Amino acid sequence: MAATVESILGHLEVVERERAARAASPSLLKKVQAIKGFQQRRFSHTYADLLATARYAGAARFFLDELYGPGDFSQRDTQFARVVPALVRLFPRDVVDTVDTLAQLHALSERLDSAMGRHLAQDAVDAGAYIGAWQATGQATERELQIALTLSVGQSLDELTRKPLLRHTLRMMRGPARAAGLSALQQFLESGFDTFLAMRGAKEFLAIVSTREHLLAASLFDQAVATDAGARERALGQLP
Repeated sequence: MAATVESILGHLEVVERERAARAASPSLLKKVQAIKGFQQRRFSHTYADLLATARYAGAARFFLDELYGPGDFSQRDTQFARVVPALVRLFPRDVVDTVDTLAQLHALSERLDSAMGRHLAQDAVDAGAYIGAWQATGQATERELQIALTLSVGQSLDELTRKPLLRHTLRMMRGPARAAGLSALQQFLESGFDTFLAMRGAKEFLAIVSTREHLLAASLFDQAVATDAGARERALGQLP
């Protein structure tokens, strides 16, 4: 458990460093906010069909708002950092492992967003600028890890729904979580659990996300995109 505490705190320290760097640079902050806004529009574009279905809309919206959105997660992060030992002690191990993966994803995403922001020439982001920023980072391996962590969070939530007593346990945790300052985390976990439970199996959903994200990543880092008009057009066609 001690290793998990250190792991979560380490990821949150990375997030805090990225926020501090942006706070010290209003220009970088604006560019990162523009990147985050475009990525949310990109996800809405890539998964417009899933967002329009009764079965997958909830899960797609959860990914959009909680994992890809430009929302301010500082309250949730502050709660994490302040009471990580209590979190590890109070919540079931599989829930703690999910939180650890989420924290790792959060830290990596913040680092990549900052890296992309530093390669933007202006605050506005369109598809061409987005492709250029990704290619300028040169971090194709990290983008693959980001996809893997996103899928891992989804897989973990899906597995948690197969444990009948867990939903009851989460409900019983509301009071202790609130007392420990974990209400934002509690809300995230309950929302993820209920969303994935309502989907009645996430295998197809996660397979679709995996296929589309890997195809887009391959296009973003394809060197032909930088020099070949046809390749660039195909990459741009995947973006809003």
